[in-house]
Amino acid sequence: MSRRDLSRHRIITAQDVEDAARAGVVELLLQPGAMLTPEAAEAVARHGLRLCGREGGDGWEALLNSAEAQPFKEEICAVGRKLWQRMYVDGNGGNISYRLRDDAVLCTPTLCSKADLTPADLCLVDLDGKQLAGGRARTSEILLHLEIYKAVPEARAVVHCHPPHATAYAITGRVPPTCIIPEYEVFIGKVALSPYETPGTKKFAETVLPFVKTHNTVLLANHGIVCWADTVTHAEWYAEVVDTYCWTLMLAQQLGAPLSHIPADKAGDLLAIKQKLGLPDARLEGDSCPVCDMPERPGAITTIPSSGVASGRSSAVTDELIAAVTEAVLRELEKKRRG
Repeated sequence: MSRRDLSRHRIITAQDVEDAARAGVVELLLQPGAMLTPEAAEAVARHGLRLCGREGGDGWEALLNSAEAQPFKEEICAVGRKLWQRMYVDGNGGNISYRLRDDAVLCTPTLCSKADLTPADLCLVDLDGKQLAGGRARTSEILLHLEIYKAVPEARAVVHCHPPHATAYAITGRVPPTCIIPEYEVFIGKVALSPYETPGTKKFAETVLPFVKTHNTVLLANHGIVCWADTVTHAEWYAEVVDTYCWTLMLAQQLGAPLSHIPADKAGDLLAIKQKLGLPDARLEGDSCPVCDMPERPGAITTIPSSGVASGRSSAVTDELIAAVTEAVLRELEKKRRG
Protein backbone atom coordinates (compact mmCIF):
# COMPACT_ATOMS: atom_id res chain seq x y z
CA MET A 1 0.00 0.00 0.00
CA SER A 2 1.35 3.44 -0.95
CA ARG A 3 1.31 5.78 2.02
CA ARG A 4 2.58 9.32 2.47
CA ASP A 5 3.65 10.52 5.90
CA LEU A 6 2.25 14.02 6.59
CA SER A 7 2.41 13.65 10.37
CA ARG A 8 4.86 16.55 10.68
CA HIS A 9 2.17 18.94 9.41
CA ARG A 10 -0.45 20.44 11.74
CA ILE A 11 -2.46 21.83 8.79
CA ILE A 12 -3.00 19.76 5.64
CA THR A 13 -3.53 21.81 2.48
CA ALA A 14 -5.10 20.95 -0.87
CA GLN A 15 -1.62 21.07 -2.42
CA ASP A 16 -0.41 18.39 0.01
CA VAL A 17 -3.29 16.14 -1.04
CA GLU A 18 -2.93 16.81 -4.78
CA ASP A 19 0.81 16.08 -4.65
CA ALA A 20 0.12 12.78 -2.90
CA ALA A 21 -2.60 11.81 -5.36
CA ARG A 22 -0.33 12.51 -8.36
CA ALA A 23 2.28 10.24 -6.82
CA GLY A 24 -0.23 7.39 -6.61
CA VAL A 25 -0.59 7.55 -2.83
CA VAL A 26 -3.77 5.94 -1.44
CA GLU A 27 -3.29 6.66 2.28
CA LEU A 28 -2.17 9.74 4.20
CA LEU A 29 -0.60 9.42 7.64
CA LEU A 30 -1.62 12.36 9.86
CA GLN A 31 -0.65 13.48 13.34
CA PRO A 32 -3.42 13.28 15.96
CA GLY A 33 -5.55 16.43 15.80
CA ALA A 34 -4.27 17.51 12.39
CA MET A 35 -6.62 19.89 10.54
CA LEU A 36 -7.53 19.74 6.85
CA THR A 37 -8.48 22.89 5.01
CA PRO A 38 -11.92 22.67 3.31
CA GLU A 39 -10.19 22.41 -0.08
CA ALA A 40 -7.96 19.61 1.23
CA ALA A 41 -10.98 17.70 2.54
CA GLU A 42 -12.65 18.02 -0.87
CA ALA A 43 -9.50 16.73 -2.56
CA VAL A 44 -9.32 13.74 -0.19
CA ALA A 45 -12.93 12.82 -1.05
CA ARG A 46 -12.40 13.42 -4.79
CA HIS A 47 -9.36 11.16 -4.97
CA GLY A 48 -10.76 8.55 -2.57
CA LEU A 49 -7.75 8.72 -0.22
CA ARG A 50 -7.72 7.12 3.21
CA LEU A 51 -6.56 8.97 6.32
CA CYS A 52 -4.98 7.41 9.39
CA GLY A 53 -3.32 8.59 12.59
CA ARG A 54 0.36 8.22 13.47
CA GLU A 55 -0.25 5.04 15.48
CA GLY A 56 -2.33 3.58 12.67
CA GLY A 57 -5.70 4.20 14.34
CA ASP A 58 -8.25 6.70 13.11
CA GLY A 59 -7.67 10.26 14.30
CA TRP A 60 -10.56 12.72 14.54
CA GLU A 61 -9.70 14.41 11.25
CA ALA A 62 -9.40 10.98 9.67
CA LEU A 63 -12.85 10.06 11.00
CA LEU A 64 -14.37 13.30 9.69
CA ASN A 65 -13.05 12.58 6.22
CA SER A 66 -13.59 8.82 6.27
CA ALA A 67 -15.76 6.70 4.01
CA GLU A 68 -17.87 5.98 7.12
CA ALA A 69 -18.74 9.66 7.56
CA GLN A 70 -19.17 10.61 3.89
CA PRO A 71 -22.78 9.46 3.32
CA PHE A 72 -23.96 11.26 6.48
CA LYS A 73 -22.12 14.44 5.47
CA GLU A 74 -23.80 14.30 2.08
CA GLU A 75 -27.20 13.74 3.72
CA ILE A 76 -26.69 16.77 5.98
CA CYS A 77 -25.90 18.92 2.93
CA ALA A 78 -28.96 17.62 1.05
CA VAL A 79 -31.20 18.39 4.04
CA GLY A 80 -29.66 21.84 4.36
CA ARG A 81 -30.67 22.59 0.78
CA LYS A 82 -34.22 21.33 1.42
CA LEU A 83 -34.56 23.54 4.48
CA TRP A 84 -33.43 26.59 2.49
CA GLN A 85 -35.66 25.77 -0.50
CA ARG A 86 -38.70 25.45 1.78
CA MET A 87 -37.79 28.78 3.43
CA TYR A 88 -37.31 27.15 6.83
CA VAL A 89 -33.94 28.94 7.20
CA ASP A 90 -32.63 32.28 6.01
CA GLY A 91 -29.21 33.90 6.03
CA ASN A 92 -26.97 31.61 8.06
CA GLY A 93 -29.86 30.40 10.26
CA GLY A 94 -30.52 26.84 11.38
CA ASN A 95 -28.20 23.95 12.15
CA ILE A 96 -28.03 20.20 11.57
CA SER A 97 -26.16 17.38 13.27
CA TYR A 98 -25.73 13.61 13.20
CA ARG A 99 -24.35 11.39 15.98
CA LEU A 100 -21.69 9.47 14.05
CA ARG A 101 -20.36 7.63 17.11
CA ASP A 102 -21.15 7.72 20.81
CA ASP A 103 -18.34 10.23 21.33
CA ALA A 104 -18.44 12.13 18.03
CA VAL A 105 -21.11 14.27 16.35
CA LEU A 106 -21.08 15.70 12.83
CA CYS A 107 -22.47 19.22 12.62
CA THR A 108 -22.84 22.23 10.37
CA PRO A 109 -20.49 25.21 10.76
CA THR A 110 -21.37 28.66 12.00
CA LEU A 111 -22.08 31.53 9.59
CA CYS A 112 -22.96 29.36 6.60
CA SER A 113 -26.13 29.35 4.50
CA LYS A 114 -27.66 25.87 4.48
CA ALA A 115 -28.14 26.28 0.71
CA ASP A 116 -24.37 26.43 0.21
CA LEU A 117 -23.22 23.55 2.44
CA THR A 118 -20.62 21.11 1.13
CA PRO A 119 -19.28 18.01 2.92
CA ALA A 120 -15.97 19.80 3.38
CA ASP A 121 -17.70 22.49 5.49
CA LEU A 122 -18.80 20.09 8.23
CA CYS A 123 -17.26 19.76 11.67
CA LEU A 124 -16.80 17.02 14.26
CA VAL A 125 -17.44 17.72 17.96
CA ASP A 126 -17.55 15.69 21.14
CA LEU A 127 -20.54 15.48 23.51
CA ASP A 128 -19.33 18.53 25.44
CA GLY A 129 -19.21 20.72 22.32
CA LYS A 130 -15.43 20.71 21.89
CA GLN A 131 -14.49 20.80 18.22
CA LEU A 132 -12.44 17.73 17.31
CA ALA A 133 -11.96 18.27 13.58
CA GLY A 134 -12.98 20.45 10.64
CA GLY A 135 -11.60 23.54 8.99
CA ARG A 136 -14.55 25.78 9.94
CA ALA A 137 -15.84 26.65 13.40
CA ARG A 138 -18.81 24.57 14.56
CA THR A 139 -22.32 26.02 14.90
CA SER A 140 -22.80 28.15 17.99
CA GLU A 141 -26.01 26.25 18.83
CA ILE A 142 -24.54 22.74 18.92
CA LEU A 143 -25.15 22.58 22.70
CA LEU A 144 -28.89 22.28 21.99
CA HIS A 145 -28.25 19.20 19.87
CA LEU A 146 -25.88 17.66 22.40
CA GLU A 147 -28.36 17.97 25.27
CA ILE A 148 -30.86 16.02 23.16
CA TYR A 149 -28.31 13.31 22.33
CA LYS A 150 -27.38 12.91 25.98
CA ALA A 151 -31.02 12.77 27.11
CA VAL A 152 -32.39 10.55 24.33
CA PRO A 153 -30.27 7.51 23.36
CA GLU A 154 -32.54 6.87 20.34
CA ALA A 155 -31.73 10.27 18.84
CA ARG A 156 -29.21 10.02 16.00
CA ALA A 157 -29.97 13.29 14.21
CA VAL A 158 -31.16 16.78 15.17
CA VAL A 159 -32.47 19.59 12.95
CA HIS A 160 -33.04 23.12 14.23
CA CYS A 161 -34.71 25.62 11.89
CA HIS A 162 -37.19 28.50 11.72
CA PRO A 163 -40.21 27.44 9.62
CA PRO A 164 -42.54 30.46 9.59
CA HIS A 165 -45.89 28.87 10.44
CA ALA A 166 -44.60 26.77 13.35
CA THR A 167 -42.50 29.70 14.54
CA ALA A 168 -45.65 31.85 14.52
CA TYR A 169 -47.00 29.56 17.25
CA ALA A 170 -43.69 29.73 19.12
CA ILE A 171 -43.77 33.53 19.28
CA THR A 172 -47.37 33.68 20.49
CA GLY A 173 -46.92 31.24 23.36
CA ARG A 174 -49.36 28.71 21.91
CA VAL A 175 -49.25 25.22 20.43
CA PRO A 176 -51.50 23.68 17.76
CA PRO A 177 -54.37 21.39 18.88
CA THR A 178 -54.18 17.67 18.18
CA CYS A 179 -56.49 15.04 16.63
CA ILE A 180 -57.18 16.89 13.38
CA ILE A 181 -54.92 15.34 10.69
CA PRO A 182 -53.80 11.67 10.96
CA GLU A 183 -50.27 12.10 9.60
CA TYR A 184 -49.53 14.81 12.14
CA GLU A 185 -50.82 12.61 14.97
CA VAL A 186 -48.61 9.69 13.97
CA PHE A 187 -45.36 11.54 13.26
CA ILE A 188 -45.60 14.51 15.63
CA GLY A 189 -48.66 14.58 17.92
CA LYS A 190 -48.51 16.92 20.88
CA VAL A 191 -45.71 19.47 20.60
CA ALA A 192 -44.13 21.17 23.57
CA LEU A 193 -43.15 24.82 23.93
CA SER A 194 -39.88 25.49 25.72
CA PRO A 195 -39.23 28.81 27.51
CA TYR A 196 -37.01 31.45 25.95
CA GLU A 197 -33.29 31.68 26.66
CA THR A 198 -30.47 33.30 24.69
CA PRO A 199 -29.58 31.02 21.72
CA GLY A 200 -26.19 29.33 21.89
CA THR A 201 -26.05 29.24 25.68
CA LYS A 202 -26.11 26.25 28.00
CA LYS A 203 -29.37 27.54 29.53
CA PHE A 204 -30.93 27.67 26.08
CA ALA A 205 -29.88 24.08 25.38
CA GLU A 206 -31.34 22.88 28.67
CA THR A 207 -34.79 24.39 28.03
CA VAL A 208 -35.79 21.34 25.96
CA LEU A 209 -34.79 18.72 28.53
CA PRO A 210 -38.23 18.42 30.17
CA PHE A 211 -39.75 17.58 26.78
CA VAL A 212 -37.42 15.68 24.44
CA LYS A 213 -37.93 12.20 25.87
CA THR A 214 -41.65 12.28 25.05
CA HIS A 215 -41.64 14.68 22.07
CA ASN A 216 -39.63 14.54 18.84
CA THR A 217 -40.51 18.16 18.04
CA VAL A 218 -40.30 21.16 20.35
CA LEU A 219 -41.31 24.75 19.65
CA LEU A 220 -38.63 27.14 20.95
CA ALA A 221 -40.24 30.29 22.36
CA ASN A 222 -39.49 33.38 20.23
CA HIS A 223 -37.07 31.37 18.12
CA GLY A 224 -38.07 28.36 15.98
CA ILE A 225 -38.27 24.59 16.32
CA VAL A 226 -36.02 21.61 16.97
CA CYS A 227 -36.69 18.03 15.80
CA TRP A 228 -34.83 14.79 16.49
CA ALA A 229 -35.02 11.41 14.75
CA ASP A 230 -33.09 8.31 13.75
CA THR A 231 -31.82 9.98 10.55
CA VAL A 232 -31.21 13.54 9.40
CA THR A 233 -33.78 13.10 6.64
CA HIS A 234 -36.47 11.96 9.08
CA ALA A 235 -35.78 14.90 11.40
CA GLU A 236 -36.29 17.20 8.41
CA TRP A 237 -39.54 15.39 7.58
CA TYR A 238 -40.84 16.22 11.05
CA ALA A 239 -40.05 19.89 10.47
CA GLU A 240 -42.07 19.72 7.24
CA VAL A 241 -44.98 17.95 8.93
CA VAL A 242 -45.28 20.40 11.82
CA ASP A 243 -44.97 23.52 9.67
CA THR A 244 -47.47 22.28 7.07
CA TYR A 245 -49.88 21.38 9.87
CA CYS A 246 -49.62 24.85 11.42
CA TRP A 247 -50.09 26.41 7.99
CA THR A 248 -53.15 24.25 7.28
CA LEU A 249 -54.75 25.28 10.60
CA MET A 250 -54.22 28.93 9.73
CA LEU A 251 -55.89 28.41 6.35
CA ALA A 252 -58.78 26.50 7.92
CA GLN A 253 -59.44 29.33 10.35
CA GLN A 254 -60.01 31.68 7.40
CA LEU A 255 -63.00 29.56 6.34
CA GLY A 256 -64.86 30.65 9.45
CA ALA A 257 -66.08 27.17 10.39
CA PRO A 258 -65.18 25.14 13.52
CA LEU A 259 -62.40 22.58 13.22
CA SER A 260 -63.50 18.98 12.83
CA HIS A 261 -61.69 16.66 15.24
CA ILE A 262 -60.90 12.97 14.80
CA PRO A 263 -63.18 10.95 17.14
CA ALA A 264 -61.47 9.85 20.36
CA ASP A 265 -61.70 6.12 19.59
CA LYS A 266 -60.13 6.65 16.15
CA ALA A 267 -57.44 8.86 17.67
CA GLY A 268 -56.53 5.90 19.87
CA ASP A 269 -55.91 3.87 16.71
CA LEU A 270 -53.40 6.48 15.55
CA LEU A 271 -51.57 6.34 18.87
CA ALA A 272 -51.34 2.55 18.48
CA ILE A 273 -49.73 3.02 15.05
CA LYS A 274 -47.34 5.54 16.54
CA GLN A 275 -46.37 3.17 19.33
CA LYS A 276 -45.72 0.39 16.80
CA LEU A 277 -43.39 2.71 14.88
CA GLY A 278 -41.49 3.46 18.09
CA LEU A 279 -42.19 7.19 17.97
CA PRO A 280 -42.37 9.17 21.24
CA ASP A 281 -45.57 10.74 22.55
CA ALA A 282 -46.38 12.06 26.02
CA ARG A 283 -49.82 10.43 25.74
CA LEU A 284 -48.12 7.01 25.63
CA GLU A 285 -46.34 7.72 28.91
CA GLY A 286 -49.38 7.91 31.17
CA ASP A 287 -49.93 11.62 30.53
CA SER A 288 -53.12 12.69 32.29
CA CYS A 289 -54.19 14.89 29.37
CA PRO A 290 -56.96 13.63 27.08
CA VAL A 291 -55.98 12.19 23.72
CA CYS A 292 -57.14 15.34 21.94
CA ASP A 293 -56.25 18.90 22.87
CA MET A 294 -59.42 20.86 22.28
CA PRO A 295 -59.09 24.47 21.07
CA GLU A 296 -59.55 27.29 23.57
CA ARG A 297 -62.85 28.20 21.94
CA PRO A 298 -64.87 26.74 19.05
CA GLY A 299 -63.03 27.27 15.80
CA ALA A 300 -59.73 28.23 17.47
CA ILE A 301 -56.44 26.83 16.20
CA THR A 302 -54.37 27.19 19.37
CA THR A 303 -54.13 25.69 22.82
CA ILE A 304 -52.19 26.76 25.90
CA PRO A 305 -49.07 24.62 26.47
CA SER A 306 -49.58 22.11 29.25
CA SER A 307 -46.31 22.92 31.04
CA GLY A 308 -43.23 25.12 31.01
CA VAL A 309 -42.41 28.74 31.66
CA ALA A 310 -44.01 29.83 28.41
CA SER A 311 -47.29 28.39 29.69
CA GLY A 312 -47.10 30.60 32.77
CA ARG A 313 -46.41 33.61 30.64
CA SER A 314 -49.45 32.81 28.49
CA SER A 315 -51.59 32.49 31.62
CA ALA A 316 -50.46 35.94 32.77
CA VAL A 317 -51.36 37.39 29.38
CA THR A 318 -54.79 35.75 29.62
CA ASP A 319 -55.36 37.24 33.10
CA GLU A 320 -54.43 40.68 31.80
CA LEU A 321 -56.83 40.29 28.90
CA ILE A 322 -59.68 39.22 31.19
CA ALA A 323 -59.02 42.19 33.46
CA ALA A 324 -59.00 44.60 30.50
CA VAL A 325 -62.25 43.21 29.10
CA THR A 326 -63.91 43.34 32.53
CA GLU A 327 -62.86 46.96 32.97
CA ALA A 328 -64.21 47.89 29.52
CA VAL A 329 -67.56 46.20 30.22
CA LEU A 330 -67.88 47.99 33.56
CA ARG A 331 -67.15 51.33 31.88
CA GLU A 332 -69.91 50.72 29.31
CA LEU A 333 -72.37 49.73 32.03
CA GLU A 334 -71.55 52.90 33.97
CA LYS A 335 -72.09 55.02 30.83
CA LYS A 336 -75.51 53.43 30.27
CA ARG A 337 -76.46 53.93 33.93
CA ARG A 338 -75.58 57.63 33.75
CA GLY A 339 -77.25 58.09 30.35
